[in-house]
Amino acid sequence: MFGLSLPVLRTEIPGPLSQKWIDRLALHECPAITARRSRRAMSLGVAKADPIVWKQAKGANVEDVDGNVFIDLTAGFGVAGVGHANDEVVKALQSQSNILLHAMGDAFPDPMRIQLLEKLTQMTGYDRAILGCSGSDAVEAAIKTARIATSRDGILAFTNAYHGLAFGSLSSTHYKADAFRAPFSGQLGTHVTHAPFNGELPEDLSSFAAIIVEPIQGRGGIQVPSENWLASIIKKAHAQGTLVIFDEIYTGFARTGSLFAFQDSSLQGERPDIICVGKALGGGFPISACLGTAKVMDAWGASQGEALHTQTFLGNPLGCAMGLAALSEIERIHSSLQEKIDWLWTELQAKGFSIRGRGFLIGIELPNTLELSRELMQRGYIALPAGPNCEVLALTPPLTISKEQLSGFIAALVELL
Repeated sequence: MFGLSLPVLRTEIPGPLSQKWIDRLALHECPAITARRSRRAMSLGVAKADPIVWKQAKGANVEDVDGNVFIDLTAGFGVAGVGHANDEVVKALQSQSNILLHAMGDAFPDPMRIQLLEKLTQMTGYDRAILGCSGSDAVEAAIKTARIATSRDGILAFTNAYHGLAFGSLSSTHYKADAFRAPFSGQLGTHVTHAPFNGELPEDLSSFAAIIVEPIQGRGGIQVPSENWLASIIKKAHAQGTLVIFDEIYTGFARTGSLFAFQDSSLQGERPDIICVGKALGGGFPISACLGTAKVMDAWGASQGEALHTQTFLGNPLGCAMGLAALSEIERIHSSLQEKIDWLWTELQAKGFSIRGRGFLIGIELPNTLELSRELMQRGYIALPAGPNCEVLALTPPLTISKEQLSGFIAALVELL
C-alpha cells in the first residue's frame, strides 16, 4: 500500500523523466538554488547526482515522475512529521479551502487562527505567540521580542548553529559560515557573538538580550549537548536578566520523543523564555510560530495603529486549519511512539552502528555520507548527510513510518557498508 510500501524501482535513478524536468528547472531557476541541489556534480559529469522529481507522496513514501517509489527518511526536512498527505490534514485543507483561503494578517483574523493559537499555548504551556511562514520568521520574531523585552542589542548564539538564512536569522547561524555568511558579511550586524556549543558561556551576559540555542543541533550534525548544559545556560542567563530562546523548529512536535525538547528531564524544570516552532506544525503547509511567556511577549505593548511585526500571510486560514489537524495527529501518534523509537535504536545498535541524537532525530556516524546518500537513493531510500563535514547520516523519518520500512533501510545500509 502506497504510504507503507517498500521501495519499488522501475528505472535508473534518477530516471529519464526526472532528468528532463531538472534540465528545464536549470534553465529558469536561480543557479544559487539549482546548482546546489541539481547540478552540484555536473563538472564531474555525474548524472546520478541529479535529484529525483517528486510526483506524489503519502505516509513515508515518495513516488517520482518516473514511477519509482522511495522511502523518505527525511520527512521532507522534518515537515511531514505526521506523514506525507496525512488523511486528517488533507481533510482539513479540503474543508477550509471551501470556506476561506486568505484573511488579512494583523487586521482581520479568522476562527482558525484563533483556535491554532489556543492549541499551541495549551500544548506548550506558553502564553502568547507570533505566527509566521517559515522557521526564519519564527527566529526573527524571537530576536525582535528579546530586544523589545530587554532593551539590549546583543545575541549569543553557538558554533555550528543553524537558525535559517534570512538576514535576521543568518546573523545567528554559524553552520558552514564560509558558505552561508561570508558573502553577506558586510550586510550582517555585529550584535551576535558565537560561543562554543556545549562549552562555557562568557561570564558577563549583561549586554545580551538573549541566548538562542538548538536543544539538539540538527543540520549541524545531530549534536546533543551534555546532560546539564541546557539547564545551566538558562540559570546563568536568567541570573543576569538575559532571555533564552530555544529553536525547536527541528526538535519540536515529538521529534525527540517528548512533545518538545524543552520538556526533557535533563532541563531539571528550567524553561526557556521563548521557543520557535515550525516544520511539522503545518502538516505540509509553510507555517511557524514564536511562543513565549506573557511577561516577555507583552513587552511589545498594545498596537498603536500599525502592528510592529506582521506580514501579509500571517495566520493564513489554510495553514492554521492544517496546523490544528497536524497537532491533533501528533498528540495521537505520540502516545505510542516511544516503543517504535526504542525498537529502532536497539536495531541500529545491534548492527554495530555508532549513533547519536534522541527519539526520531538520529545521526549515524559514518564516513562520506554525501556519497552514501546517493547510493541509498539508488536502492530507494531518501536520506541526507548532516554536519559540516558530512560526518553523519541524518534520520528524521515521518513519525508514522513502519518498522518494516525502517528494517528495509537498515538492511540496505548494512549491505552498502
